[in-house]
Amino acid sequence: MAGFRVCEGPDRLLQDHLHLFTPDLKRYPILDLACGDGHNGLFLAQKGFQVIFADSSKEALEQVQRRADAKNVAVTLWRIDLEARKADPFSGQTFSAVISFRYLHRPLIPAIREAVMQGGILIYETFTEHQARFGKPKNPDHLLKTGELFSWFQDWEAMYTYEGIVGEPPKAIAQLVCRKP
Repeated sequence: MAGFRVCEGPDRLLQDHLHLFTPDLKRYPILDLACGDGHNGLFLAQKGFQVIFADSSKEALEQVQRRADAKNVAVTLWRIDLEARKADPFSGQTFSAVISFRYLHRPLIPAIREAVMQGGILIYETFTEHQARFGKPKNPDHLLKTGELFSWFQDWEAMYTYEGIVGEPPKAIAQLVCRKP
């Protein structure tokens, strides 16, 4: 399907921190923000977590539903253009965790901070400004400045942080795994 990649398994960052997804995180749903094909959220749903898959793409959400049906996993789909919304799109909602990979919309950060429950988890990975020298994305609106991701959550308990170049072809990324105090 054009427009997004289809992955078979979860991203390494999520796999490496699966131990953080304890039974107490089943109290509220997990938000897979800008979920794309849903491979990360489906991994968690298969582990018994309720996951809300949020994306602006109808095609992406249809792909998530097909993959969930094939795995016999119940999912909740939420089609939303997060960048078109002026107010907090999560107002009144609480999530046990938010996972976000390869997506950045800075105005959402306060809403994410507010929506994660006390003791909840954030797993965030996206591109840094150094990515522009390797390829897309190049738009600075979609690229983190050095230290920016960590600075937004510096008052949370950081379990893992990374900024640098990974993979082949190379990608410039920032990663953060943290718990809301």
